Amino acid sequence: MPAGPVDGLPAALAQVRAWLAEAPRVAVLTGAGVSAESGVPTFRDAQQGLWAQFDPQQLATEVGFRADPKLVWDWYSFRREAIAQVEPNAGHRALAAFAQAHPGRLTLITQNVDGLHQRAGSPDVLALHGHIFEDHWLRGPGPACTRPHPIGEACDPNDLAPGHPPRCPDCGRLVRPGVVWFGESLPEAPLRAAEQAAIACNVMLVVGTAGAVYPAAGLVFTAREAGARVVVLNPQPTELDALADVLLPCSSAQGLPALLDGL
Repeated sequence: MPAGPVDGLPAALAQVRAWLAEAPRVAVLTGAGVSAESGVPTFRDAQQGLWAQFDPQQLATEVGFRADPKLVWDWYSFRREAIAQVEPNAGHRALAAFAQAHPGRLTLITQNVDGLHQRAGSPDVLALHGHIFEDHWLRGPGPACTRPHPIGEACDPNDLAPGHPPRCPDCGRLVRPGVVWFGESLPEAPLRAAEQAAIACNVMLVVGTAGAVYPAAGLVFTAREAGARVVVLNPQPTELDALADVLLPCSSAQGLPALLDGL
């Protein structure tokens, strides 16, 4: 078992491992804490240096993007470059190994946009807040164009004219980062799949999230109401602790391997 805070939780870990071993369906909801352990700064932590002077409403809303597309595009380029330098950690890898060893048993739902779960090998990740390395067409009316501009789908890089941000080479429509901005709805398909997984699961692991962002946090209420056991794994208290059958106050890079390895 890994050294550190996990060593003080042997009874709780053994209980949760037993639940996981018996559970036909497991759902996992992950948040920014999992990525932070790989060195990915949270959205607000990344606002340093040049970017410290900007309000989040300038950098993560459609209104802000339309007001200054280059500023917002360059902010996301900065974030993409930082994320590209980090690697999945032991928590990411433990989830991927369990999912690969038990096809169909684990549904991984993430609020993270960095793709680290996918890079670790987790299949069919439900990314509720989108993908930072994807580009999507900006919605709204635009000039007539012979090229398709499906909103909410990743753009083909071969269809883009370079720029800050890139554009459609025919009509000039802008592209935007493929993430969910403040005030936007979550993508319907992954949210619907996540809700079904919350209803169907026997155990839900809530990992590395403070539980303050909805509708993602609402999935924990759904799982609890449907009869699932809820396990919250986070070094600090969360807004979802009252729903938990077990609290594991440790990091995901320590706790997830301790829970999942060998099952």
